[in-house]
Amino acid sequence: MTKIKFGTDGWRAIIAKDFTVDNVAKVSVAVATWLNNKYKNPTAIVGYDFRFGGNLFAETVAKVLATYEIKVQICNCAISTPAVSLAVVKEKAQIGIMITASHNPPDYNGYKLKGDHGGPLLEEGTKEIEAIIPEDHGLVLDSIKLDDFVKSGLVKVVDFEEMYLKHVYSNFDIEALRKSKFKFAFDAMYGAGQNVMRKLFPDIALLHCENNPSFCGIAPEPLHKNLLEFSNFIAKSGNIDCGLAVDGDADRIALYDGKGNYINSHLIILILTYYLAEYKKLSGKVVTGFSSTVKVEKLCAKYNIPVQRVRIGFKDICKVMLQEDVLVGGEESGGITCKGHIPERDGVWMGLTIWQFMNETGKNITQIIDEIYAITGTFFYSRNDLKIEEKLKNKIIQACKNDMFKQFGEFKVERVETLDGYKYFINDDEWIMIRPSGTEPLLRLYAETSTPERLIKFHEEVLKAVNSFNV
Repeated sequence: MTKIKFGTDGWRAIIAKDFTVDNVAKVSVAVATWLNNKYKNPTAIVGYDFRFGGNLFAETVAKVLATYEIKVQICNCAISTPAVSLAVVKEKAQIGIMITASHNPPDYNGYKLKGDHGGPLLEEGTKEIEAIIPEDHGLVLDSIKLDDFVKSGLVKVVDFEEMYLKHVYSNFDIEALRKSKFKFAFDAMYGAGQNVMRKLFPDIALLHCENNPSFCGIAPEPLHKNLLEFSNFIAKSGNIDCGLAVDGDADRIALYDGKGNYINSHLIILILTYYLAEYKKLSGKVVTGFSSTVKVEKLCAKYNIPVQRVRIGFKDICKVMLQEDVLVGGEESGGITCKGHIPERDGVWMGLTIWQFMNETGKNITQIIDEIYAITGTFFYSRNDLKIEEKLKNKIIQACKNDMFKQFGEFKVERVETLDGYKYFINDDEWIMIRPSGTEPLLRLYAETSTPERLIKFHEEVLKAVNSFNV
């Protein structure tokens, strides 16, 4: 058994290999011990998404916590991660536990921890829990009956989805969006956003809103390569103005314009910032990940909004949100939140905010993006995930540490930033980045350029550079 470790966003492992009932119970023993040491009479919120075994694993969590005399509220259905985080705040719980592997392939499941603030449990808490995970949970799980805890009142079965829906209705004019001149579409990627959106917008085009734990073999990550069916559907329909897609647990977002063109997370961060600063006249800093577009600084300069770059992983954004006034917090992977919401990524909430922006101004998504480009200039961005052996990955990262990359082909490096990975600036607007994944066996290669042709060239050159170590 590999040692259980929490990455940038929880513990994830392959189902039936390392992600087993016994290992979930071990983690839950550590969570229970941590809660009882830290709080008096703690309460936990437990949820799960549509992944294989989600309900079984969530019930295991609930049984273990209740055995340790912790009050548990467990959802009565598959639910999104943001709904669990919201429930933590609404119910004044001390922790949230979400059984999900988010955007990972279908053979994975995972265990996310949420703090009492309604966002990712901060790093110090996660490390404390990780450090006390036992080698043996010491329980006879089959003899522990969840129904007994329900009867005693220690475990409550709750409808968190209804709680989330009420919160949406109190913050958005859903009726106005239903009657909007704009036509919308939604792709759940077979994930946990499907039920909420079906209830909010029963008459819009809804794709992949069924329970399918295999995700039809496509990882539920909202990247264009995984959303080609959605893109083609919008392009062929000719009457959809904006498509919203979310990942497997609905905390990440992607958008499409009326022609089926992909709108990445970088543009979404810019759209939200522009809406709140220009149209809503709101203030606060923008906090974004190390791998996000440099156009964030250019847009924010127009409104005298400070920008703070943090390590990749939403928990660092959340940490700033708990201490300071933040307008928008977002990362390159599509995890974004904004002022007025909990400090948690929420794909559905961000999508509704942008649809509301369109409806209030009467401008379609392309017109909005053109207004932003008039301020920032256009940009092109891509990420290439390489599946390579650990030995080779370590060799490349060591080369980065030793400052061996002075140029990539014809592109000379002006400066290097090393907050989280290695970001090689070719000039102020263009850069290449090399970083190992914190949750998967991957080496990630990023690039941002001024033209699509240069983007292709950047990736060709960085691939040559890293492949030179494969000897």
